[in-house]
Amino acid sequence: MKLTPDAAGTFAIAPTPFQDDGRIDEASIDRLTDFYAEVGCDGMTVLGILGEAPKLDAAEAQAVATRFVKRAKSMQVIVGVSAPGFATMRALARASMDAGAAGVMIAPPPSLRTDEQITGYFRQAVEAIGDDIPWCLQDYPLTLSVVMTPTVIRQIVMDNPSCAMLKHEDWPGLEKITRLRAFQKDGSLRPLSILTGNGGLFLDFEMERGADGAMTGYCFPDMLVDVVKLSKAGQRDLAHNLFDAHLPLIRYEQQQGVGLAVRKYVLKKRGIIASSAQRKPGSVLTDTAREEVDYLLSRLARVDKRADLETRAKAAE
Repeated sequence: MKLTPDAAGTFAIAPTPFQDDGRIDEASIDRLTDFYAEVGCDGMTVLGILGEAPKLDAAEAQAVATRFVKRAKSMQVIVGVSAPGFATMRALARASMDAGAAGVMIAPPPSLRTDEQITGYFRQAVEAIGDDIPWCLQDYPLTLSVVMTPTVIRQIVMDNPSCAMLKHEDWPGLEKITRLRAFQKDGSLRPLSILTGNGGLFLDFEMERGADGAMTGYCFPDMLVDVVKLSKAGQRDLAHNLFDAHLPLIRYEQQQGVGLAVRKYVLKKRGIIASSAQRKPGSVLTDTAREEVDYLLSRLARVDKRADLETRAKAAE
């Protein structure tokens, strides 16, 4: 099923699993995909910024995307296709859709500065991949250094009917969500799915501002699923209580430069991926950092038993 503006829920941002020697770990791709489905994710996004996509060659990127898509079955899969050139973007987009992907995600290149450059770029990108492919607009100025105002986002969406979703990752960005929803109320913006990223750092209030769900890669996607559902059910205190319990680990994982290492370390401890390795160049957690993460997990386990990884590991022995 192709991506539509009605998309909602939790779309996990998947890391790309590697073996210790840097080879793609296909068995871990399968386990990771199955895990996302088991914990209730509505979809997943692969080859995003923390999917180490720039470290893959074109053939590897297509193989990884196809593996995730084929394994996902009922889950919708969005494939990140951002690339320096449109030929590479088109090839990955078409191959992913042929494999059964729901849509693709496109981020602006950091070289864009003016509003005209930004809107022009996305018109050209859609021309390149084809307007029959639904796509998600990624708004992540903290990393991409491209600032898109709500007005510019509205123009991109209205100029390109195939844009079905916004991945909102601005910071601070709560007012941006409110303004975009106001555009929809006054009729100047068509329906648009808004999922939020940023490691889930502001998910609690983003849901209250009108987000449709989460699209991020926090190492406990099952918590994201729960918070989204609780928020939609109007159970505000329960949603915030659960979110607050995870916030110290969310904050730690959000550190620039080491965040992916933390995420992969925890996913390995959860038995989902075989190795926490990143393809070089990549960061490695020090012994001190691992101890800190373990300490955060032990504190979290007092509230959320899913974080009691030591007991789970012993039980599995």
